Amino acid sequence: MMARLILYTLIIGALLTGSSCNITKSIPANDALYTGASVNVESDSLAKKKKRAIKTQLSILTRPRPNSRFLGIPFKLYFYNIGGLFKKWGEPPVLLSTLNLENNAKILQNTLENTGYFHATVTGDTVVSNKKARAVYTARPRPQYTINVVAFEQDSSDLQKAINRVRQRSLLKPGAPFDLAVIKAERTRIDASLKNRGFFYFAPEYLLVDTDSTIGGNKVNLYVNTKKETPPEARKIYRINKVFIYSNYSLNDLTADTNSAHARFFSGYYVVDSSKFYNPRLFAQAMQFDPGEIYNRRQHNVTLNRLINLGIFKFVKNRFEPIGDTSLDAYYYLTPLPKKSLRAEIGGVTKSNNLTGTQISLGFTNRNTFRGGEILSVDAYVGSEVQYSSQFRGYNTFRIGAEANLAFPRFITPFFTVNPEGGFVPRTNMQFGYDIVTRQKLYTLNSYRAALGYIWKESIQKEHTLYPISIQYVQPTKVTQIYLDSLAKNPTLGKAIDTQFILGGNYNYLYNSLVRRGQGDGIYFNGLLDLSGNVAGLFTKGTVKKGGKEGRVFGAPFSQYVKVETDFRVYTKISESNIWANRIIIGVGIPHGNSLELPFIKQFFVGGNNSLRAFRSRSVGPGTYLPLNFGSNGFVPDQSGDIKLELNSELRFKIINMVFGAVFVDAGNVWLFNENQYKPGGKFNGKFLSELAVGTGLGIRFDINILVLRLDVGFPLKKPFLAEKNRWVFSQIELLNPNWRKNNLVYNLAIGYPF
Repeated sequence: MMARLILYTLIIGALLTGSSCNITKSIPANDALYTGASVNVESDSLAKKKKRAIKTQLSILTRPRPNSRFLGIPFKLYFYNIGGLFKKWGEPPVLLSTLNLENNAKILQNTLENTGYFHATVTGDTVVSNKKARAVYTARPRPQYTINVVAFEQDSSDLQKAINRVRQRSLLKPGAPFDLAVIKAERTRIDASLKNRGFFYFAPEYLLVDTDSTIGGNKVNLYVNTKKETPPEARKIYRINKVFIYSNYSLNDLTADTNSAHARFFSGYYVVDSSKFYNPRLFAQAMQFDPGEIYNRRQHNVTLNRLINLGIFKFVKNRFEPIGDTSLDAYYYLTPLPKKSLRAEIGGVTKSNNLTGTQISLGFTNRNTFRGGEILSVDAYVGSEVQYSSQFRGYNTFRIGAEANLAFPRFITPFFTVNPEGGFVPRTNMQFGYDIVTRQKLYTLNSYRAALGYIWKESIQKEHTLYPISIQYVQPTKVTQIYLDSLAKNPTLGKAIDTQFILGGNYNYLYNSLVRRGQGDGIYFNGLLDLSGNVAGLFTKGTVKKGGKEGRVFGAPFSQYVKVETDFRVYTKISESNIWANRIIIGVGIPHGNSLELPFIKQFFVGGNNSLRAFRSRSVGPGTYLPLNFGSNGFVPDQSGDIKLELNSELRFKIINMVFGAVFVDAGNVWLFNENQYKPGGKFNGKFLSELAVGTGLGIRFDINILVLRLDVGFPLKKPFLAEKNRWVFSQIELLNPNWRKNNLVYNLAIGYPF
């Protein structure tokens, strides 16, 4: 396979080399290949930093864009010139004849004028040589004008009073540079504020910002006025009169628009629901304004968001109808989703333990189960996973299970009612699940779980999940002789097949700025607090740490611990196609009372395709511990810990079309909170930084929108289980040595990005 890859690389290299000798061969006569534009900024009064900023701003605006390049090489143009099968991967040459030099110069000059350089000039020229051409623009900005005074119109009208109430938050600041974009943003800001104060028919176009640039000193006075031709209705404050809610509206049945004969009046709203399919209380919880209140666009948008986020309506639309001089009737039309639905899915899964496989699931959904917007979902699945990137082959996993969730679109509490503000519906969720996990040739586990909790969002970026009641019970039903033999050599493997009884609760906070900004700059934070056994410990005292008996509930020993985990990521967009992604994970679990360690399913692991990619899954740690049979055919990698530190850094770049590459560095390890005689060197200590495993590597990703296929190849730079002076293994790297590659290169096949 490697020889074939080298052969293909040589062939493509030869083709590109041949075509590069005549990159302009497809250029028509009397034309040239357009290679891009440069902008020179000439000014004696501007600082170098300001000149660079202007140059960057103007360079982005030049058109056309030249042929794309990777590492300075126009690969797509090469492919186009080669022709044949390669042509479909290429792009035609960008020609000089498509350049409109005069129009570009006007755009650049207008941009300077719109940002306060009122007397700027821009000229353009072309440089042609050997059938290649580039454009050169020379910008000569004069001193930038700044704002001297911002004056708002004064009168006693309701409209002007409302404008003056928000003037303190104006985007137009004395001393700031004149900028047309900021002026437009100020008009939009004032309009949004007026919409929230009842001015339903107002629009940004009714605001006029006059500019006086004749006062001298490169300064301007700005006068914010309302246009005289503003219509009367735009100057009035409107109130909500009646609210009609059509809960079973059909887009094909226009008569439902006016048929309110069967409307029920509930909490100030008219609900048109002749079949009484919905409890009217559902809509009272979603509505964010009451009849008689002043129209508020923010509250109206929140209402629409809440109705959509109920998850029981396919379409939600509305209209307002003027009634009298200053009143509005509001109409909401809700088209329901099917009450019951079935779905079947088949897909690929990849996990941090290097298991990659398929899963088939069947789901049933019953919407509006008890007429109050409740959603009952029942899902069953069966799947199998194969472990790659490891010499520990054959220990594949088979899973079968089911889970039921009943979600109520409100908080259900014993003593009080809470209805958080915002456009997202709070939910109370009841969950029940059962799973059978079989690790081939090793063991089979039965897992039962139940939980009661609350889920709510402050915004699209911030989400809270609180499960005050969370129960999980894991019990082995079959352990093979192979695993028992491994257990005899490595007693720590017994953790994986221990009976685990977790009685507790957890809270999770998620902040993700990328959901609003999309790909590029942004941060991601996920914090988890997980508690277990604290209430049970009040009634049943466990003294395991002191050599005493385990406390039991219903005849089973329960776990006691406090666990905190944070996942913090920073994404920096270096250029249009290059992103630098960084992540740090810190996890601390403190076992107490009835436990010496966290239960196995709650412990931390490192290594694998979403963690330390230069190390095999779960094969690192805890601390400097190394199992005696590490690397042998009988070794089962399941090294876990109570404390975790992981750091990842990855540079992602586009290669061509949907093919992306990456260079990464990973570091991390896990440790135990208490000493374990079977894992010497595993306890957390003050030298934990020197015990970090470190690896690096390269990756290639195929992003086809619906999923991302990923192959990462990593190798270790530092091995924590070696003697302290020998942990860094730079000097041992021999990429051309097949034995070194066999023992050190780790291939990670996965679906999706690692973080």
